[in-house]
Amino acid sequence: MKKLVIISQMLVFLSFLAHSQTLSKETVVMETSYGTIKMKLYEETPLHKANFLKLAKSKFYNKTLFHRVIASFMIQGGDPLSKKAKAGDSLGHGDLGYTVAAEINEKLIHKRGALCAARESDAVNPLFASSASQFYIVVGKKRSLEDLKKYEDRINKANYANAGRLYLLSDTGAALKKLYNRLKEEQKIDSAALVNTQIEAAITGRNAALKSYAFNPTQIKQYTTIGGTPHLDGTYTVFGEVTEGMEVVEWISKVKTDKRDRPIEDMKIKVKVID
Repeated sequence: MKKLVIISQMLVFLSFLAHSQTLSKETVVMETSYGTIKMKLYEETPLHKANFLKLAKSKFYNKTLFHRVIASFMIQGGDPLSKKAKAGDSLGHGDLGYTVAAEINEKLIHKRGALCAARESDAVNPLFASSASQFYIVVGKKRSLEDLKKYEDRINKANYANAGRLYLLSDTGAALKKLYNRLKEEQKIDSAALVNTQIEAAITGRNAALKSYAFNPTQIKQYTTIGGTPHLDGTYTVFGEVTEGMEVVEWISKVKTDKRDRPIEDMKIKVKVID
């Protein structure tokens, strides 16, 4: 019996290792009026790590704001337009003229304290490319097993819709869409309907080939005990985590905001990197 217990404990430990992350040697120190937040980046997301460190070391983030905060969800910052924003200005649409390719990894999840890359919506960004500068830190909350089942369904529906978008961006899909639009303009309704049926069949076939998304045991444990925002897994890049100062993140997430979720009082950021 003792031998079986030891083997069981070893399997649990090995399972944990299979889903653990490699933290960077660098520490990102983010100073705010509410206190200091320290973060480590993941070696598994080298493009995001290099980009974030480059911006941090160049002092890009200094004087930017946490421009969007939602209690029990996340705090978001990094919009270059926030440096000179006036009270009431709409923020969140600033960029640096480039994006970072998605580095989505099933073992890097939206647990409480995760550092993640913001991005444009699926409709215009089906490859999930990240904003060059905007990021968010997960606050989240504990989830029930019933919650996680609902989120699995939500993720699968989003993935199926995105498969359709990607097909229409392919050479074949784009050609069929162009043909469909031309036939409609020429009021050749029956022919257009046949082309549309062909498009729908192709998308259905792609969806059938997709593996259904399901939370793994590590995710389930994290989300039911620590908490997070599980519905964002698989579609946004997670590239680091808070190592100290999560209470500061929590305080910021609860400040008074306007109708756009922008804090009424500016929440300025100052960032440095300790090697």
